[in-house]
Amino acid sequence: MGRIQPSDMHENSSSALNIRLAKMLSERRAVIVPGAANALSARIIEDIGFEAIYITGAGVSNTTLALPDLGFIGLSDIVQHTIAIRQAATLPLIVDADTGFGNALNVHYTVRALEAAGANGIQLEDQVMPKKCGHFASKAVISRSEAVERIRAAVEARRDPNFQIIARTDARAVHGLDEALERAALFRKAGADALFVEAPENRAEIESIIAGTDAPHIVNLVIGGKTPTVGQEEARQLGCAMLLYANVALQSAIFGMQSALSVLKADGRVDETTQGIASFDDRQRLVRKPEFDELDRLHAIS
Repeated sequence: MGRIQPSDMHENSSSALNIRLAKMLSERRAVIVPGAANALSARIIEDIGFEAIYITGAGVSNTTLALPDLGFIGLSDIVQHTIAIRQAATLPLIVDADTGFGNALNVHYTVRALEAAGANGIQLEDQVMPKKCGHFASKAVISRSEAVERIRAAVEARRDPNFQIIARTDARAVHGLDEALERAALFRKAGADALFVEAPENRAEIESIIAGTDAPHIVNLVIGGKTPTVGQEEARQLGCAMLLYANVALQSAIFGMQSALSVLKADGRVDETTQGIASFDDRQRLVRKPEFDELDRLHAIS
């Protein structure tokens, strides 16, 4: 359902990035997609050489509010982060749109807002509001019919048919794997471009999910979560489209900050020789200071 069309537009235009993301999903080669909670982490993901970026709602909540992924952020928060990240990175962006922030009407508006903000695809889930992290206990999901209407509204709302709608179900933890597979199939019929069955608990379940519906599938690997880690080559052999590591950048940043600040507290000093601290020059490179220096020279008044 990618509807990929040839394009003569610039390779980094929204339309071209939508097509690139659609192609990436359709190839089912287990592309690793890290999550970004802010523009700097998105820049680093691109700098390392990954192919796409996932804007993580959990990461935004953790980093901007220091709160857990329990539905504390809203549409305006994720739109503003998408705009900032779009300015910082040239890769396709998948945005975590949670539940769409309401019913089918809200989902319609959410899709329009995020597409305008620079997203190339969104993930929508079938939890009740307020949602919870997919690897937390005591989740609840809406009815099948309401969940399907959310996906139909999303498909109808997008302006570009290559803008990707990724339909997620959290029903595995609530009603079991069979219900999750039933919902995934209904989401595909409703027009979803890719499927995301959250929190399978073993490799056999991952295999059943990918084989259960003829669609690109995303597997979410949460460090310390319910789903066992699957290597990229193994996932590729299973036919997985993407391996999502939504918060590896965030969890490593937490560890890095704790480590460096602990050294500072214990020793009373740090410098560029301290293990685990980026250099001043690399920091300035990542925020494009040399480019702004050149602009400053170009527009200097003599």
